[in-house]
Amino acid sequence: MTIQPGEIGHIIQLAIAPVFLLTGVGTNMLVLTNRLARIIDRTRVLEERLEEGAPSITAKARAGAFDELDVLFRRAKKINRAIFLSTFCALLICLVVAVLFVADALDLRLVTPIAGLFVLALVSLTGSFIYLLREVLLATEFQDSLRQRMIRDNTP
Repeated sequence: MTIQPGEIGHIIQLAIAPVFLLTGVGTNMLVLTNRLARIIDRTRVLEERLEEGAPSITAKARAGAFDELDVLFRRAKKINRAIFLSTFCALLICLVVAVLFVADALDLRLVTPIAGLFVLALVSLTGSFIYLLREVLLATEFQDSLRQRMIRDNTP
């Protein structure tokens, strides 16, 4: 079977929407990896502080650092899950585009598999956003607990 130039244009038109979604997923992954990098940076600072100043750090400061490390590890786990789901979404979108091309070029009826892949990609992206939201809430809760602790400790 030979593909005519007009058919190629039609195939490209079909693939435009998933490609735009892929751009958004890439932007989401950039946000997620930046958040993970910040978490890793803060973790390294705390670990170095604990290792280098072990004898001079008060028990209260040491406990606070370990509490923060615990929250950072939990945040990192949520961001890693979000990155996994975003990556899975991107792979599914690439499959949608590839199957669209193959189905249109070979005149195959693959509407159900294409729709299934696309819905699965959106479910994966939704899961990624949920994990991002959970990570942001965890970070905000920790910041709020630090603020409450500072207020309580500095109250006469």
